[in-house]
Amino acid sequence: MRWSPGAALAALALLLALPYDAVSYAAGERARGAARPDPRPTGQDRPFGAECRSSVVASHVVAYCHNPYPETDRVRLHIECDRWWDIDSDSRPVAAGPAMTVRLTGRCWKEVRGVWISHQR
Repeated sequence: MRWSPGAALAALALLLALPYDAVSYAAGERARGAARPDPRPTGQDRPFGAECRSSVVASHVVAYCHNPYPETDRVRLHIECDRWWDIDSDSRPVAAGPAMTVRLTGRCWKEVRGVWISHQR
């Protein structure tokens, strides 16, 4: 049996017209019940964490945290004071829900040495 150029072209066009899902599995693989990997990230793979910006003016600290993700992020402000007798402080956890911006504040009596924000799922 000889293939004519028209039949070969029709077979090639049919192969290219099939959806990707129809040709991405080996023959019989679906019949055996092979599961496709879930493309959605799960658990620790999902993006997480509010974006935070802090500013220090004299001895006062203000931080704004915006959470663009669907999981709640519990953020805490940590302030390290410069003087040895000045007490460092950690704020209570504040829940930043999805698409929510929270404001965190704190201060030292004198100068601020360092500021950072921690995140918790």
